[in-house]
This record gives sequence, C-alpha cells and structure tokens, in this order.
Amino acid sequence: MTIVEKILQRINRPELLPILSEELTPSELNSLLLEVFRRQTGRLSPAELLQQYQKNRFVKPADTDFMALHALETRLLQIFETFRFKAVELSPVAPLGCCSVVATADQQKILSALRGTEVLADATNALALHVADLKKSGQWKPVSATDQLRFSAIQRHVRTPKVAIPGHTQHFKIGCLVSSGRDTGSFEFERESMAEHLAVMTALLRDALQVDALRFKFIRRSGNADGRLLEQVKNHILQLRNDLVIETETTPSRENQYYKGLQYKILITVRGQEYEIGDGGFVDWTQQLLQNKKERFLITGLGVEMLFRLMA
Repeated sequence: MTIVEKILQRINRPELLPILSEELTPSELNSLLLEVFRRQTGRLSPAELLQQYQKNRFVKPADTDFMALHALETRLLQIFETFRFKAVELSPVAPLGCCSVVATADQQKILSALRGTEVLADATNALALHVADLKKSGQWKPVSATDQLRFSAIQRHVRTPKVAIPGHTQHFKIGCLVSSGRDTGSFEFERESMAEHLAVMTALLRDALQVDALRFKFIRRSGNADGRLLEQVKNHILQLRNDLVIETETTPSRENQYYKGLQYKILITVRGQEYEIGDGGFVDWTQQLLQNKKERFLITGLGVEMLFRLMA
C-alpha cells in the first residue's frame, strides 16, 4: 500500500484523490491548496519554523566557497560566449511538468509547487521551452535553413532523491548548452552542433582548466531510424580535429529512452582518477513542443559544482 493509499484509508476518503486530480481544474486545485497552506502556516510558530529548517534537506545552503564557485561560473560563461552560446538567466521555477511531460523524468523526483510550477530540476528542459516559445511566437527569424539558436546557462538545480554524499545537498549547480535547428538532410545539424559542443567542452576542460585527460564516449541510442548517425557525427568531428579521443559504444548494456539516436558522455581525469563530469545528446523535446518532426535539439549538461570540487 502506498503512502497516499494509507492516508486515504485513514481519513476514509477513497474518492478524494480522483476528485482533486480529475474533477478540479488546475486553477481550482491551486486555490484550494493555497488555502490549505495558508491555514497550516497560520498555526506555525517561529520555533517550529526553525525546527522545520533544521530537518528539511532542501533548504540548507550549499557547502561551497561562494566567491570561488562564482568565479568559475563566470569563466565558464565567458568560454560559452566565445563559441556563440548566449547566456540565459533562467527562472528558479518552471511550468509544472517541464521535465516529465516531454522527457522520461519521474515527477516524483521533482519538487512540484503551486501556481502551475515546479522548482527547476533541469535547465535544458527550461531552455527547450524558451527556444520553442521564441520559434512559436516568431521572435526568432532565421536567415537561412541552417541557422541555429544557441543558449547556455549555469543554474542551481533541485531534485528530490536523497543525496548520501557528505558535503553535497539536494541542490547543485549544473552548466548546460543547447543548440536548436532544423533537419536539412545529411545529418548537417547533428554533425555541426555536436562538433561545437565538443569544441566548447575541450576548450573548457582541457585547454582552460587543464585536466589530466579528457575523452568522450558516443553511445548509440534508439529513436533515430537511420543507424548511421553515430558514425556520421563521429567521422565529421575527427575530420575537423584529430586531437580528440572519442570512443563508441554501439550496443549499450542498458537502454535509454531519454536521448534519441546518440548520447555522449564527458570523462575527465584529475589526479589519476577518472570522473564522468557531464553528458548530452539529441532529444526530441522541441519536436514535441512545436509538433514538428523537422526540429532538432542537442543538449549538454556539465556538473559545475562537482567540477569545482575536483579542481579545488
């Protein structure tokens, strides 16, 4: 029996959940819950508020050197800007369902909120909405069919699964890049956008931060009918520059429905130990949001806070 089922059984209201989730409009449910929380906070004393702060794993400050971390973020954003990825300061909240509606994320792992929002859990999903809005509203006016939108962000994320690593909290800094374009044939978007993302990561990790070693791993994923995608992208990048280490995994041990056709991982070596510091790949989020199969979207996520700790 789930926690919700136990609650409904205890109050003898088995019909309550379908009423709240199916019979009320989102606006009505929001109004109802706002009143519930108003009454709950009205009974809360300052001493109880402090007790909640001490027990709540989501609200404590990050255990980092703020100024030093901020300096690293600035350095990263400057490198992103050099490669034409425009920095975006995202809202700390996103529309409810931002991750779970278009991707495979479980809403239980996301801090859902009121007024139709959720606390930001993945900046790349929020940037996909930003891109889709720019295109849908006509604010973005491409000059040619191969034009791309490029955005970057460094954002504090909040996720609900418990973190057992000492010194780590439920919220953490992630840096991300997104590229948006359209299918023009011959994997042109896929080849060019992936080459750019790898160039950014190389400039950042190998050239600027001078990690001991850097390698990329390309992983074939389902979701793309043309099985040549991985080889086409990899060969194109290695023709542009032969100083990159790109390994391939064409038969992954675990299937992944998140990425479509191609996923890649970023692995660095620091003081003799290798770490997976980021990953990315092609997703179909803008296709879903804009209802257009020609849309293409590449994302990259980088563990900025983890990188900061490793380079300290």
